[in-house]
Amino acid sequence: MATVELTTTNFDEVTSRDGTVLVDFWADWCGPCKRFAPVYERSSEKHPEIVFGKVDTEAQQALAAKFDIRSIPTIMAIRDGVIVFAQPGALPESALENLIEQVEGLDMDDVRKKLAEHQH
Repeated sequence: MATVELTTTNFDEVTSRDGTVLVDFWADWCGPCKRFAPVYERSSEKHPEIVFGKVDTEAQQALAAKFDIRSIPTIMAIRDGVIVFAQPGALPESALENLIEQVEGLDMDDVRKKLAEHQH
């Protein structure tokens, strides 16, 4: 599956589904973003069960602001509607694969329980 362009219109719908969604916040003028794009694309081909989304921070400034994106590229991982990872910086392919493995291996019941504990 190729990457999906995420906008204010479809972001919540795509990221609230069950399963894993990776989001790449990027911009056309960003050199590291352009170098990371082929790595992200290759990974999307290896993992058809995961949604690989891209947010153009220039075109989608409201989304960038909503998530307080201050540095790009920023990679965010969302599993079953819960943000479980967000970090600025282009990842090497091995690190991206490792991130995917960790996100897929999460016990989401445990994650939700810990989140609920922190919200009290």
